[in-house]
Amino acid sequence: MSSDRVIELLCNAYGDEIETVMNYQTNAIVLDGVRAEEIKESLQADIQEELGHAEQLGNRLKQLDARPPASMEFTARQESLQPPEDSTNVIAVINGVLDAEEDAISTYRDLIDAAEEADDPVTEDLAVTILADEEAHRTEFRGFQKEYQSD
Repeated sequence: MSSDRVIELLCNAYGDEIETVMNYQTNAIVLDGVRAEEIKESLQADIQEELGHAEQLGNRLKQLDARPPASMEFTARQESLQPPEDSTNVIAVINGVLDAEEDAISTYRDLIDAAEEADDPVTEDLAVTILADEEAHRTEFRGFQKEYQSD
């Protein structure tokens, strides 16, 4: 049986994934300009993956006799991922994505440790799988960041 810490981290990760979906969607809609197209396409592709993560986390919570948080239990935390005032400020969105990915990576590393300590190999395996996806997103957006900073 999983610990309270595992449940807490699963709930936090679930909320973060849902918040990421909302912010990726909004940024993909509001960004303007030719240079924004590749970033918008990447965000749109990542939305489905992040939504899948939330679904997996929610199902794991259900398996552990817990439940994922709904909107009234949710606290938004992704300040740097809010759409920029200047809709052509692609680098602000790239940096916001990188902040969100770093936060997600940290959460999944904590979840892996907590699940291992709680002898919960199923949650540990899920966290490892999602961690790999988040690290891949971070790598992709680091590439975008290098490209935009060299201009």
